[in-house]
Amino acid sequence: MSAGSKWRILWECVLAMMVVGILGLLSAERVRAQSSDEFDEYKVRISGAYLYSWPSGSVKGTADQVPVDFQRDLGFSAYSTGGARFDWKFTHKNHFYVVFNPFYTSKTVVLDRTITYQGQTFEVGGTVNGSLHSYFVAPGYQYDFIRRRRGHLGIAVQANLFNATAKITATGQVSGGAVGGGTTSASGSLLAPIPVAGPEFRVYLTDSPRVFLEGNVYGMYFFGYGNFVSSAGSLGFTLTRHISVGAGYTLASRLNVNGSSDRLAFDLTQKGPLANVEFSF
Repeated sequence: MSAGSKWRILWECVLAMMVVGILGLLSAERVRAQSSDEFDEYKVRISGAYLYSWPSGSVKGTADQVPVDFQRDLGFSAYSTGGARFDWKFTHKNHFYVVFNPFYTSKTVVLDRTITYQGQTFEVGGTVNGSLHSYFVAPGYQYDFIRRRRGHLGIAVQANLFNATAKITATGQVSGGAVGGGTTSASGSLLAPIPVAGPEFRVYLTDSPRVFLEGNVYGMYFFGYGNFVSSAGSLGFTLTRHISVGAGYTLASRLNVNGSSDRLAFDLTQKGPLANVEFSF
């Protein structure tokens, strides 16, 4: 299956979940219920998530000609990470929230081709350690323009403060393939403030036990600078009045930043299955 087909299937699944959520809300009772009758009534919600992430993409230094591929060249594979969200619903339909998602992976491999990163050459056959540190903190505002007893449909605007550092280190090898006792390394960082917006929903499918479907799609295109998109969909279960759990799949982030003479070219995708728990008060 081609990469294009995989992306098409992913987006079709996300859009299908959005349609299900919208239809579920529109088919719910037409008269607005009092907030005390809503299944999703709360003032503060704290969520934690586990993500089994598959990183992919590439990075290219400011003076480099060929990008370094995270999977082909550095052997990055799936790893476990997590995230958190704090949501304050300060009126019936208005939210202020903050999201934090860290990503870290590291791998030692033997190069099957010569690569150049930040002007430093790492020869074929050499052993290198590649590491990728990235995270984003995202304060945001959400307005639920549809809110019913069985759920809501809202629009969110958030500012992703994205920070990433990619580093390659080789011990006992220098440019040209000579062997010595020193350590050769090259590192580059990218700090990108990225505003994004998009729809999100939650719809309760059953009364007791309460089973719900939720999803979101956030993104923005920045013309010559790059683009960003993230999405998630999950099926959840309300265990008690204050505790819910869920599981699903997420495109946690897909960041593309076009390089320049003083900026890394960065293409990074983090995606995979997730599980989460939330506490509502």
